Amino acid sequence: MASGPLNGVRVIDLTAMVMGPYCTQIMADMGADVIKVEPPQGDDTRYVSVGPAPGMSAVFVNVNRGKRSVVLDLRTDEGKTALRALVADADVFIHSMRAKAIVKLGFGYEEVAALNPSIVYTNCYGYGRRGPDRDRPAYDDTIQAECGLTAVQKQLTGEADFVGTIVADKVAGLTALYATTMALYHRERTGDGQEVEVAMFETMASFMLVEHANGAIYDPPLGPAFYPRTVAPNRRPYETSDGYIAALIYNDKHWNAFVGAVKPGWADDGYSTLEQRANQIDAVYGLVAQTIKERTTEEWLALFRDLEIPAAPLNTPGDLFDNPHLNAVGLFETVDTPHGPVRFPGVPTWFSRTPGRVAGPAPELGANTADVLDELGLGHADIEPALGSG
Repeated sequence: MASGPLNGVRVIDLTAMVMGPYCTQIMADMGADVIKVEPPQGDDTRYVSVGPAPGMSAVFVNVNRGKRSVVLDLRTDEGKTALRALVADADVFIHSMRAKAIVKLGFGYEEVAALNPSIVYTNCYGYGRRGPDRDRPAYDDTIQAECGLTAVQKQLTGEADFVGTIVADKVAGLTALYATTMALYHRERTGDGQEVEVAMFETMASFMLVEHANGAIYDPPLGPAFYPRTVAPNRRPYETSDGYIAALIYNDKHWNAFVGAVKPGWADDGYSTLEQRANQIDAVYGLVAQTIKERTTEEWLALFRDLEIPAAPLNTPGDLFDNPHLNAVGLFETVDTPHGPVRFPGVPTWFSRTPGRVAGPAPELGANTADVLDELGLGHADIEPALGSG
């Protein structure tokens, strides 16, 4: 049974790929009833990675767990009728279609709000509707490039690279989550629904400029829009005598502890304050790098733990499944599915009164269509033309 803080919230989810589904996956884990409305061919993410059955790829299964799948062909009158019935009793309507497409289908904000004035209506776009790029398509790779992330990678490594995770999709999904729940909170206080817009480009521009705005935020600018520490050439995992380690000997407490235990001669070398180190951060990284080569990874980890200096080994994503800390806090939950057990990375947050949990397995395409239509009082025969081949 759902028990999270969103228990009782019904979400009509017309999102696809990762940005929107990641947002609604978290809502499902937090207790919401998420009804995923899919076209007859299904969400494309069903087919993008390995899975135990057709249409059940690992990426899809992870970001659509605990949802109910309803297949509706919204090009048909019957499909639109069914969606209108779903909207009438919903708390949230969220989609990731382009603005022109959702309006053409007849489910823009004005039409949906006319059916349900208190609904929270969330648009997940590549670019916001108020700008000239509003109709451009967008994917994680293109947004990484456009928001400056690949330029930062080039500044750091000399190569214009994408980072090795779909960070734009996930950051935008988290932004859609907090924006939607803020609107729900406003509705709880006032009774008023509203329209919400979350765009990947604007989200990632804001995200990147938290630190990389740097001196460019002043008028006139006091420096370039790069944060020196994160683009320092020597900022990389340190090589030890038998491997690698990540460590950040950053504030004065950490620096003084490291110098006192390892290199007392550095005490008067012009690096004693955070401001001094920040002004020559790449030299500091290089200096520490030479010292780290002198001991093994385990020796450094043990010393840094004793000194309370942030440090960590270099894990692979696969290592996380056996991580003692993650297992101790219960991050992973195993869920029985029609295709066998699935070990999900679960809810990373903790609530003392309304804890969330993995909401359940991901649905087969259209698995819940009949049940949901029955709840709406719509018979299968009445709605059959809307079901397509799903």
